[in-house]
Amino acid sequence: MENSSGIRASLAGRYATALFALATENKAIDTVEASLASLAKAMSESDDLKTLISSPVLSRNDAGKAIAAIAKKMKLDKLTTNVLGVLAANRRLDKLSAVIHAFTILASGHRGEVKADVTSAHPLDDGQINALKAQLKKRVGSDVSVSTSVDPSLLGGLVVKIGSQMIDSSIKTRLNTLSQAMKG
Repeated sequence: MENSSGIRASLAGRYATALFALATENKAIDTVEASLASLAKAMSESDDLKTLISSPVLSRNDAGKAIAAIAKKMKLDKLTTNVLGVLAANRRLDKLSAVIHAFTILASGHRGEVKADVTSAHPLDDGQINALKAQLKKRVGSDVSVSTSVDPSLLGGLVVKIGSQMIDSSIKTRLNTLSQAMKG
């Protein structure tokens, strides 16, 4: 599991830590986490949003206005909206993915959960995610929050990362291993 002091040392970690402190103070950890998850999903699906976040040519003012409009349209909570404004004003919107990741780790740690990053060849449904969480809980001995992504090149199976531990049961890896074994 990532060390929370390591998170706090990075630039994105400092923003995430500040947001987490405000969310804790306002009893809004779950609300902020939901807003950040919506934002992460939107970032993965929208090229325009990716461009806005990474564009060095937008002025601070224009980036701030654009991100405020997006936050309003997405109905993000006030704390998340405020942090987005600060990121835009400081020309740090390019750190947004890292801020979201760091906040998720802090929130998971607060709940006593371990975070697992799971990559699958196809999207997992809720039943599969719940079954995976149950299996991982047996393995690590505590609740596990799961962050999923899709990589079709895996062909099948899963790659699970929990802290520094990796469990790779993908067909791609199995085929590569078999290929290496056959080469001798």
